[in-house]
Amino acid sequence: MERETMQTSADPQPAESRTMRLRAMTQDDIAGLHALSKAEQWPHRAEDLADMLAVGTGTVAELGGEIVGTTMWWRAGPKVATLGMVIVSRRHRGAGIGRIVMESVLDQIAEALGGDATVQLNATEDGLPLYRKLGFTGIGEILQHQGAAFQAPLVPLGPGERIRPMGERDGAVVDALVRAGSGLDRPSVMTLLREKAHGVVLTQGDEVTGAALFRRFGRGYVVGPVIAPDMVRAQALIAQWIGSRSGEFIRLDIHGNSGLGPWLEELGLVRVGRVVTMVKGAEPPATAPATAFAIVSQALC
Repeated sequence: MERETMQTSADPQPAESRTMRLRAMTQDDIAGLHALSKAEQWPHRAEDLADMLAVGTGTVAELGGEIVGTTMWWRAGPKVATLGMVIVSRRHRGAGIGRIVMESVLDQIAEALGGDATVQLNATEDGLPLYRKLGFTGIGEILQHQGAAFQAPLVPLGPGERIRPMGERDGAVVDALVRAGSGLDRPSVMTLLREKAHGVVLTQGDEVTGAALFRRFGRGYVVGPVIAPDMVRAQALIAQWIGSRSGEFIRLDIHGNSGLGPWLEELGLVRVGRVVTMVKGAEPPATAPATAFAIVSQALC
């Protein structure tokens, strides 16, 4: 994918340097993407971005050889995609670059998955007006909590329940739980997470009923996804990681209706941000008994 899209007529530079070009993102673009991300005060490390691109598809907008816009998307089912890392350089905002990039990527997704495909993203306040114009509607919210907890809460489990480390043979079951709880089918993303993350699972007898993954990300560590039968058991899974990393920086991105916010605040993981979950098309169906309490990341959903 490569095309020329626009010129800025008031710019005294030569015409060829005023033409914006869209092209596929490669691993060579990670440094430029990382610079844009840092300018937004987003916490991604370069290696986080490289991993995300390895399991997805990226687009960059170039102007005069400079990366001025980006986005990525990931398959999340036969007719579902998630979309993130939508950034426009602060120096080039107001020229319609964000809309051009988004329309191009939505065309890519339609070509790959069909015109009736669902696209899901998490929108910042700045991005909401554009996404609404493009046909996205809000379906929920994600609350970002982070900090350093210095206590390991004891959350009692029911008879016959225990939490244990996730083993290799648990992979397919955990993938199925995450898929049921989120409505998103992402084998490549889940494979990457199992390679990069540690996991614990909740069991009732021999049955795995919940899971929480923990990995390096940004300034410290992130817990997510977290899938559990109910809030108390989600707390028990999260507490395993808080207890093992007392005093270290931990982040969770929780669903706004999860009920976990006050509990996390008490532990020192304060709320620092909010994004709106939006979809274009039919909402991906989550199924019982699994419930998603925390997501993989705001970009990946």
